[in-house]
Amino acid sequence: MAVLLGRRGHRVHVYERRPDPRQGAAGRGRSINLAISTRGLAGLERAGLMRELLDVAIPMRGRMVHAPDGTLAFQPYGHEAHHVIHSVSRAGLNRLLVEAAEAMPHVTVAFGKRCVDVDLAAGRCTFDDGTSAEADLVVGADGAYSEVRLALQKSDRFDYRQDYLEFGYKELAIPARGEEFAMEPHALHIWPRGGFMMIALPNVDRSFTCTCFWPFDGPNSFSALATGPEVRAFFERVFPDAVPLMPALEEDFLLNPIGSLVTVRCAPWRFRDRAVLLGDAAHAIVPFYGQGANAAFEDCIVLDECLAAKPDDVAAALADYEARRKVHADAVADLALANFVEMRDKTASKMFLLGKKLEKVLARLFPGRFVPLYYMVSFSRTPYADAVRRAALQWRILRWAAAAGAVVLVALVLTLLAR
Repeated sequence: MAVLLGRRGHRVHVYERRPDPRQGAAGRGRSINLAISTRGLAGLERAGLMRELLDVAIPMRGRMVHAPDGTLAFQPYGHEAHHVIHSVSRAGLNRLLVEAAEAMPHVTVAFGKRCVDVDLAAGRCTFDDGTSAEADLVVGADGAYSEVRLALQKSDRFDYRQDYLEFGYKELAIPARGEEFAMEPHALHIWPRGGFMMIALPNVDRSFTCTCFWPFDGPNSFSALATGPEVRAFFERVFPDAVPLMPALEEDFLLNPIGSLVTVRCAPWRFRDRAVLLGDAAHAIVPFYGQGANAAFEDCIVLDECLAAKPDDVAAALADYEARRKVHADAVADLALANFVEMRDKTASKMFLLGKKLEKVLARLFPGRFVPLYYMVSFSRTPYADAVRRAALQWRILRWAAAAGAVVLVALVLTLLAR
């Protein structure tokens, strides 16, 4: 957002709570890879950064499902060449963005500046070192636990809701084998185990970042494993093909923190012409559709467009931005929650796979007319709520056609599915 505003000649000051990402490694076990797809690429292209992003990303063409017996099944995301998502490390993307922002003539970046108070009416932010800064517009891009949003919560008629999953996440690592990837690099690897799962995304250094999404408590949970031998025994039983690839398994599991998974919904996202929320601060979602960063980058596009369209009426521009984004942010939050169930419980199901195959057949038979929901969300910029409505309508029409006796169509589809 700073790059986009700086390009329009605005003087922008970025205050970042964390240290400079170029001065050291991220916190242990807190580097969840990002899956950048069409929406995120559009935002980065608008900022002139898409090529640089693709240079440090690994394209993933589908899911590689690992069964308990070690057998593998590849599930392509789509049927066209552009149906890929791009795995990028959070730290690498942060460095790219910081350097781009600092290269702008009207942008400054200050690190280690944790915001502790926001005066919305004055546009004043106070930091933990006792300093403060004022601006005509405060853009709260400060994450799921936003201090700017907290100030908005104290204003009249502000709606806020947060919902935590009873699941958390913990990161592990699969290092490179010599100078090669230990597994297929152009896939998102997933170990679905019904009620919990592990995934792995590739990195440009030929390692994989693994993430366990497990319940906090109960059977097959984080609290059930307290010692190195317990960790190893559990992984050898549940994820046996991964164990030989993880030389630091016990150490990583016991030392890396457990993160929480939260969904945040709120309204309004703005205060007069003085403050506005962006990304997770406005709509934090769980990571299971791979859309968190993509939705945030799309926010940047829309906010930039709205401010450019009404430069003399910032309050109206902020209202337009929220009107264009709020309903779609709620829709993708619902999609992300539903996709968690799909990933952990359904990706190994024969009926699920048959349904996905049917979607691809219909997409080929009726290009542009039948578009699977995943295609619309990940490989287009169809607004999220519109994509959900269109997907539901497509299936209603299909069921109606079948019920009305469209025997030829059904026979053709069944023939293609049998191939």
